[in-house]
Amino acid sequence: MLELRIALRFLWRNKVQSLLIILGIAIGIAVQVFVGSLITSLQDSLVDETVGSSAHVSLEPGDGQTAFAFTAENRATVSADPRVTALAPVQSLSALVAVGETSVPVAVKGGELTDLDSIYGLSEKLVDGEISLTGDRIAVGKELAEQNGLAPGDALRLVLADGSTVETVLEGVFDLGAQAANERSVFSGLELAGSALGRPAGQVSAVEVQIADVFTSPEVATDLGAAFPQLAVTEWQAKNSDLLTALQSQSTSSYMIQVFVIIAVMLGIASTLAISAVQKTRQIGILKALGMSDAKTGLVFLYQAGILGVIGTVLGIAVSLALIAVFSSVARSGDSGLFPIEPRLGFVLLSAGIGIAIALISAIIPFRKTARLDPIQVIQGG
Repeated sequence: MLELRIALRFLWRNKVQSLLIILGIAIGIAVQVFVGSLITSLQDSLVDETVGSSAHVSLEPGDGQTAFAFTAENRATVSADPRVTALAPVQSLSALVAVGETSVPVAVKGGELTDLDSIYGLSEKLVDGEISLTGDRIAVGKELAEQNGLAPGDALRLVLADGSTVETVLEGVFDLGAQAANERSVFSGLELAGSALGRPAGQVSAVEVQIADVFTSPEVATDLGAAFPQLAVTEWQAKNSDLLTALQSQSTSSYMIQVFVIIAVMLGIASTLAISAVQKTRQIGILKALGMSDAKTGLVFLYQAGILGVIGTVLGIAVSLALIAVFSSVARSGDSGLFPIEPRLGFVLLSAGIGIAIALISAIIPFRKTARLDPIQVIQGG
């Protein structure tokens, strides 16, 4: 196509100008992809730290109750929801662990190991000993063990609120990834905790539920509340309003940064192409005098913008992915305090589309300028 060949010639004859536009687009797209992916990954990391290894939705006793019956039929009802990925009926109680002459307050949670693993991943997070949670066996958090000199095989006495005691044996030490949780968490079998509370089989303190999309917890909680009207249903977002506010603020800041970057890139491309249109006025006038239509002369600049947009966008995405790879490599290398960035294909493709679109939109000014150009006046004016 003649218009495309002319566009390529114009770009080649103004190599420095073309290179600057490409770099401008590349930097803009690189910033957009990197910042957007950074904020998204940060939010994912914060949410994962907050509720990644805990209940997203909880079924709890109704008013004035401390426990409720949870049958196999009830379990089937909850599991039938396709949004539910894991559930664990648990017994919860507060106790003191007698260590020598001192006592350490702990939160004991009893459940079947397979259920607890589906939510807390205890078997994967074991750092010492073993874990079965059968009989009188219990597992404790890493900080709780280290601060009190506990080791697998130790006999531990749990002192309950009513003064009664439960003799247990420490079999494993786990690391939940949060110091506060590791300092107070104790896991036992469901039967041991239920017996300590004097509850009959089938009675539980709560049913902890995890779902595939943590941000759908209000809808899931509403549906479970309708299925179990006698129970109180709570979800994590209602308990973490400050975190949600912070996430929304981060998203707003990210969008503002990306919008201003896009505007800056678009203005830069538009001004450069407008200058190019002025510089090429005589050539365009001659082409129009030879019979090239207004639309086709405008296409010359549209092709220029498209070529620059594609090259700049591809370069920008490559740069952003390289930066993300370096950042993530450092984050995974050790205790850097950083988190890996996981770019999302949809966002990268969206950014690519935006990069090409702003380049094409930027061609509107020179397109309109050349369309109004009078070839006779241009030639007569030299």
